[in-house]
Amino acid sequence: MRKQRHPGYTHCPVEAALDLIGGKWKSILLFRVLEETRRFNELRRLMPGLTQRMLTNQLRELERDGLISRKVYAEVPPKVEYSMTEFGKTLEPVLLSLKQWAEVQMLPRMASCETT
Repeated sequence: MRKQRHPGYTHCPVEAALDLIGGKWKSILLFRVLEETRRFNELRRLMPGLTQRMLTNQLRELERDGLISRKVYAEVPPKVEYSMTEFGKTLEPVLLSLKQWAEVQMLPRMASCETT
């Protein structure tokens, strides 16, 4: 685990959780890797707004925090795959609940914005 950015997690467990999965890209990356094991370039294609540098940084943080694992194959060109760890898989119900919430709450709002 990396060093906590904020002291006082004993008072707010949500802050501790968001320290691991918060930010613009981490939850999306976790959701994509939860679906199936992904290669680096596959993740780049799935998330065109994410730069290569930011993708690398986010994947490193998720790996360092024990949420995903990185497997490097000794071949040319190099092949790297990312998959969920057992610890990362514990986020599955959270990520699926967030997806369901967005489908119910956000999609209708987005549709109503498009018709106005």
